[in-house]
Amino acid sequence: MLNVVIFGPPGSGKGTQSERLVKKYGLAHLSTGDLLRAEIAAQTPLGMEAKKLMDQGILVPDEVVIGMVDHFYEKNKNASGFLFDGFPRTVAQAQALDKLLEQKNSGIHIVLALEVDEEELTKRLLNRAKSSGRTDDSDEKIIRQRFEVYKRDTTPVADYYRAQNKFHSIYGMGTIEEVFDRLCQSIDNYIQR
Repeated sequence: MLNVVIFGPPGSGKGTQSERLVKKYGLAHLSTGDLLRAEIAAQTPLGMEAKKLMDQGILVPDEVVIGMVDHFYEKNKNASGFLFDGFPRTVAQAQALDKLLEQKNSGIHIVLALEVDEEELTKRLLNRAKSSGRTDDSDEKIIRQRFEVYKRDTTPVADYYRAQNKFHSIYGMGTIEEVFDRLCQSIDNYIQR
């Protein structure tokens, strides 16, 4: 089993690259954003509360997210591995994920962080808003707030995984193919060791 975490700030290309990595390595794609959006689309109580928080640029509480992750893992436990897309976002989530995977005799093997310049990210998100309908992508003030939340809460996750020798910083600028090649190189190096 190969368990990969990919993260980066909003607009860094996690979703695009995740689809490609899932296909290449045969992983189950676990995107907490997708899980949350499905709840929102179904207008469940969880989804409506999550939408209210997301529209303000606030993260959804950990216990809710971990519960969704556990449920997804169980539904896909025969997969050859998992790609955790944009999760964990905080050290508390990383610790909870490690604990959850340990109970399943598994763990995180490699963490890939897409590094992209903030001005480029802002352009990407405002452009994405034109076709995605995502309200959190269309307001530059909310976008900047999301970057601050990311820096404050998610950057320490890099240190958490760096201490476990699992962290790899990936230059996220360039073509989709160039970034994909960099990601694959890190995964292949891990597999081959």
